[in-house]
Formats: sequence, structure tokens, C-alpha cells
Amino acid sequence: MENEQELNKGKVLLVDDDPLIIRMYEYRLRHDGYKVFLAFDGEKAIIEAKKEAPNIILLDLMMPKMNGVEALKFLKKEHDTKNIPVIILTNLGDDPSYINLTKELGATEYLVKAETSLKQLTKKVDEIIYKHKK
Repeated sequence: MENEQELNKGKVLLVDDDPLIIRMYEYRLRHDGYKVFLAFDGEKAIIEAKKEAPNIILLDLMMPKMNGVEALKFLKKEHDTKNIPVIILTNLGDDPSYINLTKELGATEYLVKAETSLKQLTKKVDEIIYKHKK
């Protein structure tokens, strides 16, 4: 039974429009014991977040239909999704205006894809989920 709990560390909603990024992150997160749900744009992210109630959301900023900033605003206003921690995961770089904006909107963390290894990402996901469960 203990082993089964180790294999289900929690639910992650991974939101990105890049299939390669999705595949890479999904593989690593599943390998590390997470149940992973996918969305390829902000609109789908909101639908999945409401349906699956993930423990954490990894959210890209640059996406079609609804970008990450718009999705974040919506998620943080909704009663059933406002308390889900959100990590912004972007290639926009560490532009202070984006960092400040997303933090003001309620993002827990802001990571730049090119500067964050898969190991660093899963460690950050572990930390945030652990803190949030307390």
C-alpha cells in the first residue's frame, strides 16, 4: 500500500501548446509518480482544472485561444480553482514585468523553461505540493 501512495504523488495539469515540451515534461512527471493531465491552450486548461482538480498547474504563457495570463486570471477568480498552486513555465525569459504580473495574479512560481532542468522542475513541483497539502 505504501508503494502505491509513492506512485501517486498527486495530479499535475500541464498546459503548453508545444507537443515536444508536453511530451518531455509529461514523461518526467509520470516517471516521478504524478498523474498528468494535458491542455494545449488556456481554455482547455480551465476546463481540465475544473474537471480534474489538480494539485498543481504548470502553465505556459504564450498559447493560442487564451494565453497563460488570461487563463491565470480566470483560474484565480473561480471558487473551485483559486487555491490550486500555479507554476508559470515559459520561454519569455525572466522579464521582471512578466514575473511581477503573474505573481500579482496569484502564480506561486515563475520558471524559465530554458533555465530549468526536468529535475529542478519536478523538485519544485514536489516542494509546492508538499507545502500546499500541509
